[in-house]
Amino acid sequence: MSYPFLKGHGTENDFVVLPDPDGTVHGDLSEDRVRALCDRRAGIGGDGVLRAVRRGEGWFMDYRNADGSVSEMCGNGIRVFARYLHEREGEPFPMEVQTRDGTKVLDKQGDDYTADMGSPEVLGETEVTVHGASFPATHVSMGNPHAVVLVDNLAEAGALHEPPEHDDGVFPEGVNVEFVVRRGEHHVAMRVHERGSGETRSCGTGACAVAVVAALADDAPRGTAYRVDVPGGTLSVVWTADDRVLLTGPAVLVAEGLTDL
Repeated sequence: MSYPFLKGHGTENDFVVLPDPDGTVHGDLSEDRVRALCDRRAGIGGDGVLRAVRRGEGWFMDYRNADGSVSEMCGNGIRVFARYLHEREGEPFPMEVQTRDGTKVLDKQGDDYTADMGSPEVLGETEVTVHGASFPATHVSMGNPHAVVLVDNLAEAGALHEPPEHDDGVFPEGVNVEFVVRRGEHHVAMRVHERGSGETRSCGTGACAVAVVAALADDAPRGTAYRVDVPGGTLSVVWTADDRVLLTGPAVLVAEGLTDL
């Protein structure tokens, strides 16, 4: 069976988009199929799959990590998803998208897209270990779990091919780990290991978690915009006075076609 797909990315965090309005084509989307689609040599290639399913009057983003596992939310992916819905399905902005972490509102500003990612939860201190070296980390939930590590040099993390070790009692379903350095006032840079995908070029929810931790460390007033540099580009994050985290960045559609994977 052949079926349509699109390929897109947000700051080089890339995804396969699967249109499936009535849920009949990919209703049984298996881990094997997700892994085949995300395979960078034998498939289309991506850090995850975004399945677009109609739900009532709106759309649901069924997000899967590259290993086929289910995830609650994806900050870069939801901007790509919104661009797809706008350009291919005619959905206007501002736009509501249903996710496993509730309904998110997106808008477009010039060439960039802003997602209201909801309220963060800062859940205390924990620890992660890479290559035998342990680092204190701050546990932040953006609907999905993050461990944010402040370091002097991003090279301290070494190669992030394997998941950093973590406390399974704190993160029973795995965790996204961000290593962060300061670049200037309200300006940080990060690397990330995403659970289920490995080290990626960007992580939108991770950038949000990082900005929250930086703002707390700086005692920055709410509404301060943080620039977050990732290997694939730059994101902007604002933690508002009413406790919302707004993530702004690009969303690019690069290809579409048919596949029988």
